[in-house]
Amino acid sequence: MKFCGIDLHSNNSVVVVTDETDRVLVSRRCPNRLTPILSLLEPHRAELVGVVVESTYNWYWLVDGLKAAGFEVKLAHPVAMKRYDGLKHADDKDDAAFLAHLLRLGILPTGYIHPPQERALRDLARKRIQLVRSRTQHILSVENMMARQFGQRLSCNEVKGLSATSVDRLGLPTDVALAMKANVGIVQALQTQIDFLEERLLHEARLRPEFSLLKTMPGIGEVLATIIMLETENIERFADVGHFASYARCVKSAHYSNGKKKGEGNAKNGNAYLIWAYIEAANFARRFSEDAKRFFEKKKARTNTVVATKALAHKLARASYHILKEKQPFDARRCFA
Repeated sequence: MKFCGIDLHSNNSVVVVTDETDRVLVSRRCPNRLTPILSLLEPHRAELVGVVVESTYNWYWLVDGLKAAGFEVKLAHPVAMKRYDGLKHADDKDDAAFLAHLLRLGILPTGYIHPPQERALRDLARKRIQLVRSRTQHILSVENMMARQFGQRLSCNEVKGLSATSVDRLGLPTDVALAMKANVGIVQALQTQIDFLEERLLHEARLRPEFSLLKTMPGIGEVLATIIMLETENIERFADVGHFASYARCVKSAHYSNGKKKGEGNAKNGNAYLIWAYIEAANFARRFSEDAKRFFEKKKARTNTVVATKALAHKLARASYHILKEKQPFDARRCFA
């Protein structure tokens, strides 16, 4: 049997093939093109147990290409892999061989490979989040300028309603008005693109039964339901509700020994978009749901607002797991009992 590890970089990949004794049979640096990599692996296809690619920012083309060519591909989880800190020397060849070594031992931590058609729509939802965050920065900039100039702030909706003409009416100094117009123009442009993306996302989301089920939860509307649905993809890939809550970054990260806290684990291990969605949902739920508000206030009395919001987000994450798993609408008594 043979094992392959590929250390993927921005413009090249180091391909290593090893045998059952970790002896390196092939080691070559290839340009980031599928043809030379497939040509290098083809002579070993019959004996090759699998090909491991580390989950870097640019893995789509390589993993999809290898799978289309009929290879068994594993996506290595970089956060969960840790090499011996005392190594004196390590290079790209060693990194690729280490991936093959973990595959041979059967202890390779793997990530989930979203189907390409689902991945494209999920990435569109992530692009929307990016644009919304950028829009928020420019809205805050306008609010800050108003506070500096007049000692009062505009609301978010008031900033969104501004135009170049309305900025001129504010009587600001010329340069300040010019700066504010720049922010307002970008906010308007971003809003146009956000509207286009939302139209596409909601058109696709409404065709799926999971979308309607998630909307039965307090605090979750069309946009958040779409994000949760696309980021979760197949709920069956999670062994239980605890694994899903951990993936959504809704559980504590801590290391204990002899009953004492010795430090924290990797708090960022999980899906950043899911925790954002559940925090947003928690903030809406405590405003519009009496059950959620009661849970939040009780938790807040013992801790603080941040911890209480995270606890409510955890509740909603667990509820959404059961909704998707059992294909049943939200049950407030079961969630907040």
